[in-house]
Amino acid sequence: MTASKDHILSQLRKQSVPASELPDLQQAELTQQWITYPDLSEQFTELLASIKGLCLRVKNVEEVNQRLAELPVYQESKQICSLIPNCGQPNVNVNEITDPHDFNDVDFAILPGEFCVAENGATWISNDGGPTRTLYFLAQHIALIVPASEVVPHMHAAYERLTFENPSFGTFMAGPSKTADIEQSLVIGAHGARSLTVFLVDDAF
Repeated sequence: MTASKDHILSQLRKQSVPASELPDLQQAELTQQWITYPDLSEQFTELLASIKGLCLRVKNVEEVNQRLAELPVYQESKQICSLIPNCGQPNVNVNEITDPHDFNDVDFAILPGEFCVAENGATWISNDGGPTRTLYFLAQHIALIVPASEVVPHMHAAYERLTFENPSFGTFMAGPSKTADIEQSLVIGAHGARSLTVFLVDDAF
């Protein structure tokens, strides 16, 4: 078995594929085709709503707190985490948690998002790779806090924003977790958060 495997791999290594140049995304004929929207925030809000998420435009963190208090899922939450200073009423100290599994019982997490994509309702989230990265997936409900100025029109613009200079974690999150089977039965929160609220904040935080 080992000899056969080595033979197959050696043959594959001999079949080199010529490198192809990546397209220049700045070409005029291409950039004119990129999708645009008159109001990026409005488009993002509509797209997120279509995939069962909620986007709220607010002025500052104080208004975030006011809107959080109006959310039934936040009112009902017993274990709350927040990585945004002065945001929410957290009762779980994330700095004391070293095992990612210990976030399993978090009901509501308030977390930072870097930027949003109007085209598909996604938000780019990143983390230094520490235990708190699991909050984005283990918490029952998530609120992402994103500067209102950080909304790009499409994924082409989004990819240009990504950098991977240092070891870290990052992914796009669009709406709450959901899955459907062949019988078209949709389940929300099957593999992650049961709800996602994105706050677009006008003032820097």
